[in-house]
Amino acid sequence: MKVDEIHRVMALLREEYASWRTPAVTIVAECERSPFKVLVSCIISLRTKDEVTAAASARMFARADSAERMLKLAEDEIAALIYPAGFYRTKAGQIHGIAHRLVTEFGGNVPDEMEDLLRFRGVGRKTANLVLTLGFGKPGICVDTHVHRICNRLGYVSTRSPEQTEMALRAQLPGEYWIAINDLLVAFGQNHCHPISPRCTTCRIAEFCSRVGVKTSR
Repeated sequence: MKVDEIHRVMALLREEYASWRTPAVTIVAECERSPFKVLVSCIISLRTKDEVTAAASARMFARADSAERMLKLAEDEIAALIYPAGFYRTKAGQIHGIAHRLVTEFGGNVPDEMEDLLRFRGVGRKTANLVLTLGFGKPGICVDTHVHRICNRLGYVSTRSPEQTEMALRAQLPGEYWIAINDLLVAFGQNHCHPISPRCTTCRIAEFCSRVGVKTSR
């Protein structure tokens, strides 16, 4: 993909976005800009289908929508609320531990600095970037498996890991797209540009795509 083509690609993806399912964590952020809810829903979402994440997050926040309230719940209660999210018992421990640190070290508030967020158990760069962008509206680029795969498939970057992709995007992606790219490419990856056999014949950005690594398509 040529450098200047990213503007056309992003415009086309935004047009298509309205017809796709919105990622669960984005729905949480759209309902209320709460860094705590974004953080917890991100933890729940790891290796979990979006519909499970949405339902589990709704049950969780109906009982505890702040670090102080979360800390009053036992880990077993949290686990029951987020079940059947993947690794729900491990995540329950992480959520309870995060709530404890937020209350004891940050006055119950989620910090808005990458370095602080990465010190929480269970929080990696993907989650930290989502908290910063969706929770605080701060510049950041969240790279999950969809963003990593699609950016490489397009030929916009050539990297081997999501962290390498984040750094490559920070170097070349126009700032106006930093926050938007995760939502657009996650929805694109879930609904159209699948990991195996993507829908290339009906893809509106096919002319800009190098189809790196694509062996079969529809």
